[in-house]
Amino acid sequence: MEVDAAGRASTLCDAAVAGDRLALSRLLTAVENRTPVAEAALRRLYPAAGRAHLVGITGPPGSGKSTLVAALIAEVRAAGRPVAVIAVDPSSPITGGALLGDRVRMQAYADDGDVFIRSMASRGHAGGLASTSTAAAAVLDAAGFDLILIETVGTGQSEVEVAAAADTTVVLEAPEMGDEVQAIKAGLLEVADLVVVNKGDKPGAQRTAAQLRAMLVASAPRDPADARPRPKRPEVLITTAATGAGVPELLAALDRHRVAGRDGLSAAARLARAEAQVWAIVADRLRERLHDPVHEAATGALLEEVARHRLDPYAAADRLLAEIESD
Repeated sequence: MEVDAAGRASTLCDAAVAGDRLALSRLLTAVENRTPVAEAALRRLYPAAGRAHLVGITGPPGSGKSTLVAALIAEVRAAGRPVAVIAVDPSSPITGGALLGDRVRMQAYADDGDVFIRSMASRGHAGGLASTSTAAAAVLDAAGFDLILIETVGTGQSEVEVAAAADTTVVLEAPEMGDEVQAIKAGLLEVADLVVVNKGDKPGAQRTAAQLRAMLVASAPRDPADARPRPKRPEVLITTAATGAGVPELLAALDRHRVAGRDGLSAAARLARAEAQVWAIVADRLRERLHDPVHEAATGALLEEVARHRLDPYAAADRLLAEIESD
């Protein structure tokens, strides 16, 4: 079976790198489903990845993430550059399915061979991404896409995981959504490399941008001796994605940030991405082993003890880890 998976992976990898979009789609499906083919493919492709610019785009619902992504695609293609998109959609907690609405919005590029759009269901994974989003980005990177846009689910302030997957994190806000800065306080503000006030043709857009700039100035360290970590000082831009206004300036800012990253700023981002990838695989493999029939009965019994408050969760976790270590 492993030989078959390796052979299948090798065939798909060669075809995908050669520009076969059907093979690329099949590879990404294998990655989403965590099949042996996916693992063999990633082992083969990973050394060829690491060259693309990964741009994470996040923000609250209604801020226009998908519209902005479509506008960025148009601007990138006008410059003759290829682009790939990973659009993560929320999954049904009952069926596990997803609407995949982002692909519907971007149908205008369905026949463009230099645009590849992949919708992925989050499958209950928290943090705004699917658990396999980073692996999918590595496959697209190795397949030759120089720019990869990763659009998160967009359900609020938990969307910080994208910062570990992206070289540049773009946080969107829209004017007149109640408290204009509420959606990007705390975690989101700290991970933003660029803050974009979208729907700039609406009243209050300039005021929202001014408030954000003032907030970022106020959060900057004032005492050079203060070594405590502080939020980044991201650039604040205004766009109207529906008309394309401000999108060329956003693309230019993304390119500037990429160049800055090449001068050393991306080293920490690459390390964070590697850590997130490895820990995710470790967690998945631990979970798989605990659900293996050899351990399933013991795992179920421990969970029952916790449910009845006869055992605390920490002690249960220690016992499960000890059981695995004793194998």
